[in-house]
Amino acid sequence: MRKPLEVKIGSAVYKHINTVRMSEAERLVAVNAMQNADLVVDVFVWASKKIEQLATRLFLRPSLKH
Repeated sequence: MRKPLEVKIGSAVYKHINTVRMSEAERLVAVNAMQNADLVVDVFVWASKKIEQLATRLFLRPSLKH
């Protein structure tokens, strides 16, 4: 499970978490916090894209004149 997580979070951040002196439980908490933050960012990006798509459908309809 660590390889997909490393790719998703970014190897620099993941390496930094591994180099910091902490217990394994604290390390898991840090990794889980990174996963949660990434999930929140993904939700906001998805929502903004959906709002943008909806706005283009509602407000940029082609007119019959053209």
